[in-house]
Amino acid sequence: MDIKWLEDFLSLTQTRNFSRSAQERNVTQSALSRRIRALEAWVGADLVDRSTYPLVLTPAGKLFSSSATDAMRLLNDARSLLRIESKDENMLSISAGHTLSLNFLPKWLGAIEARHGQLRTRVLPANVHDSVLSLVEGNCDLLLCYYHSDLPIELDPARFEFINLGGEIVMPVSIPKRSGFAAFPLPGNRLAPTSHLAYTAGSFFARVVERIVARVDQPCFLSNTYESDLAELLKTMALSGLGLAWLPESCIKRELNEGKLVAAGGEQWNMTMEIRLFRALDNRKPALQRLWDMLKQP
Repeated sequence: MDIKWLEDFLSLTQTRNFSRSAQERNVTQSALSRRIRALEAWVGADLVDRSTYPLVLTPAGKLFSSSATDAMRLLNDARSLLRIESKDENMLSISAGHTLSLNFLPKWLGAIEARHGQLRTRVLPANVHDSVLSLVEGNCDLLLCYYHSDLPIELDPARFEFINLGGEIVMPVSIPKRSGFAAFPLPGNRLAPTSHLAYTAGSFFARVVERIVARVDQPCFLSNTYESDLAELLKTMALSGLGLAWLPESCIKRELNEGKLVAAGGEQWNMTMEIRLFRALDNRKPALQRLWDMLKQP
């Protein structure tokens, strides 16, 4: 049982509306519905009466709501106590997406340490939603994430600040043919759609690809043949010749240089993302302040 299921359910008990709870939990409505179904399967009973509007809890749901509230209170109290007892003022915890954790963060930390000495860091790889939530709830000191004005990270500027660490191009790639051109080119055609190694619906990079395709003034014909949340896994599938995939350039730099992957379309199919580092303004950890002051220096 995933603790997020309890948080989803308790949100639903307050809003009595799947759409509003989905917005509150920053997930799609279909994802929220799947998680509530999973919780019901774990409990072994229907918790929500979906035949009414606004929805109501079943008798089992009312009983479970009380238990879930108590369980979350006890868990949060224990977490708060453990944070106080195990707090290390010299350790910086960084929550970051899987791609940034693998391809950007190690080199960035290495460059920082080469200039200013060793840092004690703990890296917490997670999806975008969980990374943002980790910062908001005080579970990490820093949030490293991609940012684009079309896909903003909604953090209150009165509570959080950021530094721009650079940029990253997300581009479609494919193995090459003998001619050197992409084996799976864009935009494809109606009779023979291009095999597409896609990101799972609702994931951050899935939204990136949706925005790219929507803004290109040209029909695009794709056939999703494989889906995953992980860019590294889609890269492996692309290298196996199973289709094209939109991937961050840092993830495929070596493969592009070696000619194992090539661009599957022109620059109109690319999107340049910012790489941002966020912190909470009320986090007074000395090690964090020293790092932030250093990063803000010209």
